Amino acid sequence: MRFQGKVVLITGAGVGIGRAAALRFAREGAKVAVNSLTPSNGTETLRLLTAAGGEGIYIQGDVSKNADARRMVAETVKAFGRIDILVNNAGIVIPGRVDNTPEDDWDRTVAVNLKGPFLVAKHAIGEMRKTGGGVIVNNASVVALKGVKERAAYTASKAGLWGLTKAMAADYLGDGIRVNCVCPGTTYTPSLERRIQAFADPEQARADFIARQPMGRLGTDEEIAAAILFAASDEAAFMNGATIAVDGGMTI
Repeated sequence: MRFQGKVVLITGAGVGIGRAAALRFAREGAKVAVNSLTPSNGTETLRLLTAAGGEGIYIQGDVSKNADARRMVAETVKAFGRIDILVNNAGIVIPGRVDNTPEDDWDRTVAVNLKGPFLVAKHAIGEMRKTGGGVIVNNASVVALKGVKERAAYTASKAGLWGLTKAMAADYLGDGIRVNCVCPGTTYTPSLERRIQAFADPEQARADFIARQPMGRLGTDEEIAAAILFAASDEAAFMNGATIAVDGGMTI
């Protein structure tokens, strides 16, 4: 198993891509710290993980708050003695253009999607240094590489995370810490389904989301999780500061 003996902290692991990654890491031998802002989601991921024979803990917390970010890392180390892999997955999507995005929505988007990874990584890096290194995988988005309509704040936050990945990879190379970035295309998750249902015509909205994928379908959370695990694995030991686009051809 690729992650036997490894300890992984995954933010936003209550549903969707984060949950799929947590379960896959556990199946491949890792001990998994599951973070979710919503207790019911996080505890359900932990239940599924342990029911499948994995080992983990649930840590409630908001990645955009420094005290919570510090506690996530501390509780992971307290439970398992170390942290080898951090997956910065927590994120939110609030639609809008620059002219119609409320300032509060902008601030919250940047706080969760960009400040959150910064805060959690800030505390995880010190622990990784103690054990000789580690891996950080930032889950960004294809919109970091390609503009789409009605996603101004989200695009800015995810492009920032893509750039932060490059900066961190350069900064911590000497510490044995690799930092890579996964950029998913439109992926079917509970979050996307909620956004689809919020449209006046959900089925037209669903068709529109599919239409922007050149491959003619939405991605799955399992497909994105597979890319995250590869980036975190020893198989990717020569990959640092890299961008993996799993986007259904959106960047062709």
